[in-house]
Amino acid sequence: MSVLAWIVLGLIAGFIGSKLVNRAGEGIFLDIVLGIVGAVVGGVLFNALGAHGVTGLNIYSLCVAVVGSVILLLAYHAFRRAV
Repeated sequence: MSVLAWIVLGLIAGFIGSKLVNRAGEGIFLDIVLGIVGAVVGGVLFNALGAHGVTGLNIYSLCVAVVGSVILLLAYHAFRRAV
């Protein structure tokens, strides 16, 4: 996938994940970063479970990225509360 596709997928996944976790969003830059890292986390998690990870710019990859970003956001908020 190209860098632009990762940014678009990360932005969408980060936005959806932020809305699912805390309803307010973290800001455009942090949403993109958490979405891209969440896509990687989701891909690794899905591969570990025997499914395909992020395969391109499609609905399945978006779902994988959203799952990853939700997991990452939950960890982020738990860490932020602990500090």
